[in-house]
Amino acid sequence: MFGTVSDEIEVNVPASEAWKLYSSLQLAKIVGEALPSLISKVDVVQGDGNAGTILHIFFAAAGAPGLESYKEKFTVVDHEKRVKEAEVVEGGFLDLGFTLYRVRFEIIGKKDSENQCITKASIEYEVREEVAVNASMVSIQPLATVMQLAADYLVQNYNKS
Repeated sequence: MFGTVSDEIEVNVPASEAWKLYSSLQLAKIVGEALPSLISKVDVVQGDGNAGTILHIFFAAAGAPGLESYKEKFTVVDHEKRVKEAEVVEGGFLDLGFTLYRVRFEIIGKKDSENQCITKASIEYEVREEVAVNASMVSIQPLATVMQLAADYLVQNYNKS
């Protein structure tokens, strides 16, 4: 069974500024610090934030059974298109019968305003038919929270040099 979910928000900073955050390891740091009830720790296993980077994400004790932690690998970091994709490569949803769990962030410049952009998050997943019921565990809400957190951070810190 294959599925996708997505969400997007408008952010009052230029797309180039939003991309600086989304394309770096700074996003994981900010999320880890701001959401200790959700994420207890983010370790960089390898890499510098470009394609090939692997993060080990640990959830707080309140996490769902089977989702204590997982490793994700950045498979795409396209600075021209402002797209970042990461796939779970160990643990997490893979332990629950998923054969694919891919997160995609996209930063889209607004044609009518160079000081605004849209951040879009999507999840693509595939789960084995015998555990298709686990597809109900996929939710865009955590990524919507990350996007709002990033938007707040960007607006607060834009032009504060």
